[in-house]
Amino acid sequence: MKKLSAVLAAVALACCLAACAHAQARTIQVSANDATVVFELNDSAAASALLDQLPLTVEVEDFGTNEKICYPPHPLDVSDAPHAQGGAGTLAYYEPWGDVVLFYGAYAPNDDLYEVGQATSGADGIEALAGTITIAAAA
Repeated sequence: MKKLSAVLAAVALACCLAACAHAQARTIQVSANDATVVFELNDSAAASALLDQLPLTVEVEDFGTNEKICYPPHPLDVSDAPHAQGGAGTLAYYEPWGDVVLFYGAYAPNDDLYEVGQATSGADGIEALAGTITIAAAA
């Protein structure tokens, strides 16, 4: 009985550690100059496809008055991604153009705009991102 309890405890611990590792692996940081924004990715295939392409060094562009955009080297699979709903701090993917969007202002929902994650820190730095940015898994 003691052996069974020890085995069950070890299995439970392994599951908890695996879950923690999974959660950490779904966090990315976007950096340029002195700005760093941390995003928690959702569990969509689009987020996984972005994560699989990291680390990336890409050019970020201003678009409109509320967002920055950049282009990953490969398209993201939006088959199970939720539609983005309109809040600042959203990391999204605009399927028709294949660009990743970092919102620093409110926006209107769009049927072609899919949420990939949400900023958990540094969201106020999105607007300051310029030039070459680095997107990498957070440590």
